[in-house]
Formats: sequence, structure tokens, C-alpha cells
Amino acid sequence: MVRFRPRIAQCHRLPGRVSGLAIAIGLLAAACDPAHTAATGAATSRGTAQPPSASPPSGSTADQGCDSVTTCYTPQQLQVAYGIKPLLERGIDGSGETVVLPELAETRLNPPLVTDLRQDMTAFDGMFRLPAARMRVVTTLAGSGSPWLAFGEEVLDVEMLHALAPDATLVILLVPSTSLDNAKNAVAAAVASLRVGSSLGGVMSISAAGQIGGEYCVNRAQAASVNTALQEAAVRRVTVVAASGDIGAVSEPCDVYSALAGGGPFTPVKAVNLLASDPLVLGAGGTSLNASHATGAWNSETVWGLPYGNSGMSFQASGGGFSSLFPRPGYQDGVPGTRTTRGVPDVSADANPHTGMAIILSNGTTSMVRNSGGTSASAPIWAALIALADQYAGRHLGFVNPAIYQIATSPSYHQAFHDVTVGNNTAQFPPVTITGYQAAPGWDPVTGLGSPDAQVLIPLLARYATA
Repeated sequence: MVRFRPRIAQCHRLPGRVSGLAIAIGLLAAACDPAHTAATGAATSRGTAQPPSASPPSGSTADQGCDSVTTCYTPQQLQVAYGIKPLLERGIDGSGETVVLPELAETRLNPPLVTDLRQDMTAFDGMFRLPAARMRVVTTLAGSGSPWLAFGEEVLDVEMLHALAPDATLVILLVPSTSLDNAKNAVAAAVASLRVGSSLGGVMSISAAGQIGGEYCVNRAQAASVNTALQEAAVRRVTVVAASGDIGAVSEPCDVYSALAGGGPFTPVKAVNLLASDPLVLGAGGTSLNASHATGAWNSETVWGLPYGNSGMSFQASGGGFSSLFPRPGYQDGVPGTRTTRGVPDVSADANPHTGMAIILSNGTTSMVRNSGGTSASAPIWAALIALADQYAGRHLGFVNPAIYQIATSPSYHQAFHDVTVGNNTAQFPPVTITGYQAAPGWDPVTGLGSPDAQVLIPLLARYATA
């Protein structure tokens, strides 16, 4: 769930709390290596620079901002790969819709680790010729003297959403910086952000802030409090999308910050994560996307997992498995591959850091183009898609899981989804291997029903979702 390397503390003193369900890969290494930045323009790992106001070069554009083993995509290429481009050309661009993103409050500017989100977005929009982002920050829960400060996690969330739903309003809902310190804090932050966030927009995209960790971290009462808040969101016709996690079949630790910052041992437990495991959440898993860098056309897709993850660390593979808290919901009844309890995830999208979308971090004069990954990328992809679907339908679709599974059992399944059938989410903590699950035709506990072809899926969602 969290992309964090303890070694970075040797290079930079971390400001405040470090968030992340998949912090932009390479960002922290770049912070330690001046060779990754240039005096002006969008510095790249190859040392070349491109003015932020320039349009992306043709061909393998975003490669210029990624390292030698990475093939990342521009927003336009991702739009084409997932069938979003035809909708944008018809004016289905998120206009009139609001997506809420719970994010950890940062306290001190310290580029390139912590930047000003407004500067990041200006550089991002200039580089990729996107309309200026509609953003606002809500400080009700956390308060902040510097509300626009953002770590790489927040930048990834916001830029990904803006890339795919460019006219949607993005509300950054700040939660306390201590929200990931322990399960008690995480539950409190999740409940509070769900209650406030569901009054602010029609879609919530939850990557790190608002997550809790493995189901075993909470008791029944805590799980029930989260479910109650999700019921309230459903009544308000709000769609809640949450990342499934980044350690494959292993759940996130209960003390996310301490465990991943080297403050304590991490004992791998085969389990799924809350929030994605709650039946009222659309859980988003991760894939490895193979698309054309000439046209953006989708070629193929497999599970995001090893060797494209980090063995022994908490950034390895698409989270997925079966709940120990929730029985199988009705919308999963009769779905091949499911069991007697809730299966996670429901859907998926690109999460491989070697095939992620290029993101930009800027201090106003110098910008870095970096690749991105983890289910922190796939969750906002799906949140953007739901915002487009809400606009298409002319109403908030709300709790979409039943409609998603109805489409999967219809003759249109293979037109609306890319069914991912290759790969697994086995995790390795040498010498221990935690055997995960295999991708398979139809739904599986690694990539769910697959990734979207939005030009087919969105009209179907508008038709199947209960009015």
C-alpha cells in the first residue's frame, strides 16, 4: 500500500509524515541525486530538459522523464489506452463533477520531497497541454498553515485524476499528519474523511490517507464504524474508490508509518486491506499496461507483480484476496472464483511503476518528470472514470458495484473490460514467500474484473446503475 524506502532518511530529513500508497517511484532517489534535476525546465533522469510550457514530444514522449528501465506514459497515451479519449472529444471531461481526495497534511516545504501542489499542477498542465486544474483544499479535519503543500503521493493522486477527468473539480481534504501512525488513528481519519468528503462531491478517491491497513488491525466495532460511514456515503449517492494495496496477498501493517520507516519489524500477514475489503467500496487493484507509445493504443495487460515490484519491501504487487470480516456481497454471488467472503479487488488499472504515467513535481523554476505506480495510481484512474460516468449519466451513480458486476455477466463484458489473465500477486520477504493468487479469465482476487475500456463501459454504467 505504501511506497517508502527507509534509506532516504540518510539523504533527506523527512518533513512531517510521509504518506503513500505508492509514492511516485524514483522521486525519493531523485531527492538524493542532484543529477536527476536541471537548473531549469523539466529535469529528467537522462539529464535532458524540456520547458514546462512545451508540448510533449512525439513518440515515446514520457520516456524522457523516466529512467532506463522505465517506459511510462503521457496523460494523452493513458487516455487512449483506457478508451477515455473519445469521451473527452465529446465533452465528457468531468465538467460539473467533484472528486474528493483525502490527503495527509504536510507542514513544511522541502522540495523535491514536499512541494507546492499549485506549482506542480501548473507545470503538469503546461507540459501536457491540459486545462488549468480546478482545485480547492478543505482543512476542516486537519487545519494547515500551508494547505497546498504536497508529498509525491498527493501529487500522483491529483495529477492522475486531472489527466483523465480534466474539467472535474478536485477537492483535497486534508487529514491529520498522524493518521497513519496506528490503527486507531487510521480508523478515526477514515470515518471522518468519509463523512466530510461525502458531503463535498460525488466521488471519493482513497489512496493512502483514509486507509487503515490489514483487516486484522481492527476489531469488529471499528470495522462497523467505517461501514456505517460508507453507508452514509452510499445514501448520498457517493462512489467510494479505494486502492487495494501494494504488497500482493500480504496486507499493509497496522502502524504504517513506523513499520515502513524502519521503526519496527514488519511481519507479513496474508490478508486484505480495509477500506477496499468493505463491500460498499469499489476496490482497485493493479496491472502492468502495455500500450503503444506512438498512438496510446492498448496492446495487452498483465498483473502488476514481481519482478516489477521490490522483493522484501512493501511495494511488490496488486493487493488482493478474501475478507475475514465481510461475507460475500450479493453482487459477487455466482461469480466464478469467489468464495464465501468478500473478494478483493473489484477492478484494476495500471499500477506498474515501469509503465506508469509521468507526473511532474515543481518548485516553480525547476521541475522533475517522474514515473508513478502502485494502486495509488489505479484508484484515481477509476475515480476519474466514475466522474466521467456521472457526467454522462447526468446524475451521481453512487454505489456502482452491483452495476459493475452486472456488466461483467453481460455479453458486453469483454468490450467494457480488458480481462487480465496472466500473472499473480505472490509476495516475497526472503527467505519467506507468501503465495498469492493467480489471474484467471473473468474475476480474480488479483485484478478483479480487469481494467476499463471507458468508451464502452461508461454508457453501460449509466444504463445499469440504479437511478
